[in-house]
Amino acid sequence: MKLTKTFKAFFENEKSGGLLLLFVTILSLTLANSSFQTDYITLWEKDWGGHSINHWINDGLMTIFFLLIGLELEREIYHGELSSIKNASLPMIAALGGMLVPAALFLALNYGTATQNGAGIPMATDIAFAIGILSLLGNKVPVSLKVFLTALAVIDDLGAIIVIAIFYTSSIAFINLAIALGIWGLLFVLNRMKINNLIPYLIGGVAMWYFMLNSGVHATITGVILAFVIPFGDGGKKSSSYKLQHFLHKPVAFLILPLFAIANTCIAIESDWHEGLNHTNTFGIVLGLVVGKPLGILLFSFIGVNAGFCALPKKLKWSHILGAGMLGGIGFTMSIFITVLAFKDPEIIVFSKIAILIASVLSGIFGFVYLKFILSKKRA
Repeated sequence: MKLTKTFKAFFENEKSGGLLLLFVTILSLTLANSSFQTDYITLWEKDWGGHSINHWINDGLMTIFFLLIGLELEREIYHGELSSIKNASLPMIAALGGMLVPAALFLALNYGTATQNGAGIPMATDIAFAIGILSLLGNKVPVSLKVFLTALAVIDDLGAIIVIAIFYTSSIAFINLAIALGIWGLLFVLNRMKINNLIPYLIGGVAMWYFMLNSGVHATITGVILAFVIPFGDGGKKSSSYKLQHFLHKPVAFLILPLFAIANTCIAIESDWHEGLNHTNTFGIVLGLVVGKPLGILLFSFIGVNAGFCALPKKLKWSHILGAGMLGGIGFTMSIFITVLAFKDPEIIVFSKIAILIASVLSGIFGFVYLKFILSKKRA
């Protein structure tokens, strides 16, 4: 199996971005627990134009991240690993298991409690971190495993977006929502008229974001739906979709996601931090990501293949799928994002973030060590 140039560029950006995320996370945690703690933490809560800096990052800049996710998903659907039912079936079924099983484990512990709203937290996979860890294994990794993990993570992100839209929208201002969707409709018309200039789409996207922000539906959804009206054409280098996707890769990987990580991991870890791990919420997050992810991905893949819904690609083994499932437990970006939407209590948010960090570190270590062992064993 050969990798397309687009996929190679995507994989390389995500790999470097994942390593950068690891660095800035450690830096942020260090500053938040140093002598600069108070100034550093309050910096992100400073008011700027009626909203905190943290809010602008989470609701503003992250919309651009979701726009890139939408563009990548569109490309995968038209020309990539999701372009045929045969290719898409396995990662789709695996991603479904990787979302449902962790959520089920979380709800088994939290259903009927004040924290049941956090069921979406362990459903997410961080593309950048997962690919970043996989890349550390070098040339030992089969191409089919790289493609499977990437497609799995992209579909997983789509699932997280749907979860956010359905379950983390409180009250809806229907007039603002109607205006936002009306703008999207106009952009769709421009698309059908084959107007390829990006300027009207970007201006319309900003307006759509404003009304979506004031509609009650999370504003980042704007990025995804905007992506599907950006002219795709033949998907070549001259298409508007390709140009925008290519332009956004580096700013998202090396600016937006690191900023998000820094702003959302400035966690002051108190001496009694471990007491929060006794709560069913934090235990559910760790259990869902570390156990639920690999279990769900492997179980649903096995059922799908044996039921005839999909087939294992060449050189992709069940042991590879289990390893990919372990890396899928690195929730980080999306899990933290959903945490902020799910809870209002600052203490629960902090303990949830700590649980996500612990689970993501464990998943990364388990996945790396396991894959290194089976790939080295195979080569030997």
